[in-house]
Amino acid sequence: MIEFHLDSRSGVSPYLQIVQQVRHGLRLGMLESGEQLPTVKDVVARLAINPNTVLKAYRELEHAGLVTARQGVGTFVTGSLGPTPIGGHGPLRRDLEKWLAKARRAGLDDESIEALFRDTFRFESAQDIA
Repeated sequence: MIEFHLDSRSGVSPYLQIVQQVRHGLRLGMLESGEQLPTVKDVVARLAINPNTVLKAYRELEHAGLVTARQGVGTFVTGSLGPTPIGGHGPLRRDLEKWLAKARRAGLDDESIEALFRDTFRFESAQDIA
């Protein structure tokens, strides 16, 4: 079962962080159809957040067709984000792990690595459009 975590420094609202974590779990194959998400009560207790925050996230996921709430039972994964989870792309993951190690050896911290990645990703995406 997925365990949610919140980063108060991210600038991303807590409900959206939960949505993103479920979407990432689906993309990476860590969540599969039929799997139950943590109950609202469990998430509230673990993260010390308002129940409405969790309910809002679960509702958004339900509207996206990724989960279904079953009254009195829980919320279950019912959708996917593509035909094949990217978690099965071992060689790409290993290459990325090597790149991250190289970036750390070059003295980059997490924020710098993320900024470099995002900037490069945006540049490459813009090149694809042009």
